[in-house]
Amino acid sequence: MSEIQDNNHNKQLNQFLYPHSSYYGEVKPENLLFNANLQEFAQKVNYICSLETNGKVKPVDAYTQIKHLWQELQTSKENLQIDPNSDPE
Repeated sequence: MSEIQDNNHNKQLNQFLYPHSSYYGEVKPENLLFNANLQEFAQKVNYICSLETNGKVKPVDAYTQIKHLWQELQTSKENLQIDPNSDPE
């Protein structure tokens, strides 16, 4: 494979493994960053669930990993000072 084909293949693989949806909310840096963190959280939870479903991860380990990811997401929200009472547009 040529270098261009390798780069294209890697880009397609990354888009498949780490899909990102467009953001349609209020465009502010903290909202965009939180949205990226939320999408990463969802992707990781999906992987953990799939591993647990296929018997590769014990249920208690899956729960612990997801709980840790949730705590990281909550910390992200707090650090970005996302207002829980703000209305979406």
